[in-house]
Amino acid sequence: MVPSGAAGVNEARDRFRADLLEAGLLIPTGVDGLYGGSERYESVVRALDDLIDRVGADQRARMIRFPPVMPWANFVANGYLESFPDQMGSVHGFGGDQRQHAELVRRAEHGEDRGPLLRATDMVLRPAACHPLYPTMRGVLPEEGCRVNVSGTCFRHEPSTDPFRMQVFRMHEYVYLGTPERARDHRDEWLRRGIDTLGRLDLPVESVVANDPFFGRPGRMLAANQRDEELKFEIVTPVYASEPPTAIASANCHLDHFGRPFGIETARGDVAHSSCFGFGLDRIALALFNRHGTDPNAWPAAARSVLWP
Repeated sequence: MVPSGAAGVNEARDRFRADLLEAGLLIPTGVDGLYGGSERYESVVRALDDLIDRVGADQRARMIRFPPVMPWANFVANGYLESFPDQMGSVHGFGGDQRQHAELVRRAEHGEDRGPLLRATDMVLRPAACHPLYPTMRGVLPEEGCRVNVSGTCFRHEPSTDPFRMQVFRMHEYVYLGTPERARDHRDEWLRRGIDTLGRLDLPVESVVANDPFFGRPGRMLAANQRDEELKFEIVTPVYASEPPTAIASANCHLDHFGRPFGIETARGDVAHSSCFGFGLDRIALALFNRHGTDPNAWPAAARSVLWP
């Protein structure tokens, strides 16, 4: 009998995770959604990262790489704390005396709450590759605006045994800052490029209107507005037969959400708008393993030639 409903989805997720672990692609750490990657797995992620650089080479985008943490003040200013408090990851440290250190060690040994003995630093784990960028863009942009290529490790507190819902994952984004018209054009252009690029990897993909998982009752209104204005699209691909397709890339118009708090202006003096297109490197890699099997050497020649030209 074929499992149906939630039981069928859970079984499919568990089977895929077991396949990844058995093949040695992912290395479990004991925390749901936190994995190490084998050489074979990482070779696919690196190839995807390089492919995305090639796809965007004609954009002449500035390449900037940030560390996986960002200042707490910028995190608050960009609205993430207000909209997604359940997904954040604050960085804490220890600043106590010897007595408090002994108590911290004791609590750790007994599995007790360590929180009261730790102090929040002025840093937070970044939830998206582009978020550290906007505070650095303060001031007046060039006439044509600015395009930036950003990539790196991100964190969202969403523990899950589903491999596609990692808490720590990599994103590669192309960001535009400038006029509203050019920001939307950038989003739409990269949506087309994303569909084409992922399709050449022999992944069945389509774009769908989407919304972010805003927190709480006010978040439902924000999500509805985001969908009504078609500010966010996701590129999705089927991974589990009895479940809706999974997002592996997204295209977003931010309007002036980042331009206003960080004082970013267009050459004509207006508040800058921004947009971004993000490739989920780990999700795309997992979609390839899910569709083509755990051995990249046995993948379709056309897909291999795109990744490793």
